[in-house]
Amino acid sequence: MHASLMGLLTAAAAGEPSATLHPLYWVGFLAFVALMLAIDLGIFHKEARGMSAKEAVTWFSVWVSLAGVFAVIVYFWLGSAKALEFVAGYLLEESLSVDNIFVMVLVFRSFKVPGKYQHRVLVWGIIGAVVLRAALILGGTALIHRFHWMNFIFGGFLVFTGIKLFFEGDDDDEEEDMKDGRVVRLLKKLVPTADDFDEQKFFTVRNGKRLATPLFIVLLVVEVTDVIFALDSIPAIFGVTTDPFIVFTSNIFAILGLRTLYFLVSGMIDQFRFLKYGLAVILTFVGAKMCAHDWYDVSIVVSLAVIAGVLVVAIVTSRLFPEKHEEKS
Repeated sequence: MHASLMGLLTAAAAGEPSATLHPLYWVGFLAFVALMLAIDLGIFHKEARGMSAKEAVTWFSVWVSLAGVFAVIVYFWLGSAKALEFVAGYLLEESLSVDNIFVMVLVFRSFKVPGKYQHRVLVWGIIGAVVLRAALILGGTALIHRFHWMNFIFGGFLVFTGIKLFFEGDDDDEEEDMKDGRVVRLLKKLVPTADDFDEQKFFTVRNGKRLATPLFIVLLVVEVTDVIFALDSIPAIFGVTTDPFIVFTSNIFAILGLRTLYFLVSGMIDQFRFLKYGLAVILTFVGAKMCAHDWYDVSIVVSLAVIAGVLVVAIVTSRLFPEKHEEKS
């Protein structure tokens, strides 16, 4: 199994400097991730409670700082090009994760999950996301390097997704539909579920029967949602770099900060009215870049400038021109 995994990594990223990294580097990075999660979740946040804005800012700053330190390490280790690829990939994945937060907010609101229980769902959701993203990244990298035409498939998909996101309207009934949607109905058929919560437990015993709680269904919905969003974000980062180590590390750093980012922006998510359009522009740009790679190579510096610039414009515009809510009589 070990030999086959390393063979896949090497074949998947043939020609990239970090493709031949010793397995210990991968193991070392995963050990670092496990250690930070253990410190974060096992020491500072082991109780069932929400996270204050001040605490969310502090921890989000910690994750961003660690990503910055890692970028410096990559700079001295693999060179400036790889460091820029990591920064662009991290910024791209972090920005796309905001769209994921929109859905998480809807899920928690729809199921009326108390704030102190949301933390546990996010914790296990992050752990599941790390495993799922690793599998998708390995598979996607292998496809990109073995079948060059996959660049056009991924790129075209991103362009389509970006245009669709730009023109799709807001669905006022989305929050209500989520709790009774087809995915949730299917999950409840497969997993016998209790009608109410049992504190922060995923399973409970009612009338001698072991049942899943609605919190477990929420966790499954969050995991399914992450897979759906990964179908956008993974091809998107391939438009920045196809180096598996850079793709994986930038993804993981973005995921590690997702929980604190949720508590940071969930209360003011409605204030970023133009962020969706910014993400649409970024996806379209990255997709077009992948499709045109054979004829015109957009430098990593330009890619980073476009991604950062579009995000800044979307956020600043949202703050300058907030949405006006009409009072309903």
